[in-house]
Amino acid sequence: MSNTRVVTGEVRLSYVNLLKPRASQHGGEEKYSVTILLPKSDTQTKQMIDAAIEAAKQIGKEKKWNGAIPPMLSIPIHDGDGVKPSDGLPFGPECKGHWVFSASSKVDQPPKIVDANLNPIIDPTEIYSGMYGRIAVNFAPYAAQGKKGIGCYLSTNVQKTRDGEPLGASAPAAADDFGSLAGTTPPAPNYGQQPYQQPTPNYGQAPQQPNPYQPAQPQYQQPAPNYGQPAPQPVQYDPITGQPINNGGVYGI
Repeated sequence: MSNTRVVTGEVRLSYVNLLKPRASQHGGEEKYSVTILLPKSDTQTKQMIDAAIEAAKQIGKEKKWNGAIPPMLSIPIHDGDGVKPSDGLPFGPECKGHWVFSASSKVDQPPKIVDANLNPIIDPTEIYSGMYGRIAVNFAPYAAQGKKGIGCYLSTNVQKTRDGEPLGASAPAAADDFGSLAGTTPPAPNYGQQPYQQPTPNYGQAPQQPNPYQPAQPQYQQPAPNYGQPAPQPVQYDPITGQPINNGGVYGI
């Protein structure tokens, strides 16, 4: 076994692309990849990684860098309590107290993923950013596009040891959205009913014109008073003849 290969202790996995290859945000070739968070308390794994990087440097000196180790050599492992070399910004809070490095492999070299009992994991929902596991990686020198350094590559096997809190954006739980409303019933909708609204006064505006297509409604008119004139007597009718009775006539005559 090459001394550039390391099987880690338990680590936390982030930016997990172990089931499907993916290109980086800057484009380029699609690869399987994962970011590895190694607890600083695991000094044994860290010593193994340091030794593997030194061994890879010697290989690079002989086969990649024309007999000399470059003085400004890029190495793949970083301090999670520091800043990212890509943009100088601090690592995420999940990286605090860890060493951080990434590993990848080409599309024709998919990793084999097993559970704690070494059974292949078939359910894709079991593989996610935030879970814990152990991983086999290999360190190797490179010289490409004017850059020289040590790369970290997936060495086939990944073991999930236990679940962890998922990392990255996720949908809120139902209890977060509706927990304060538990046991309450929302009011029934008032379909087709209009609330009463008091008419607005029509100050200083012309009266509304009648609708010519709507028949006019009869309006009650109070009779004009009959000042100084005798009140009209009611007309009586003979129930036998049906004729009006005038001047005190007698019924039936």
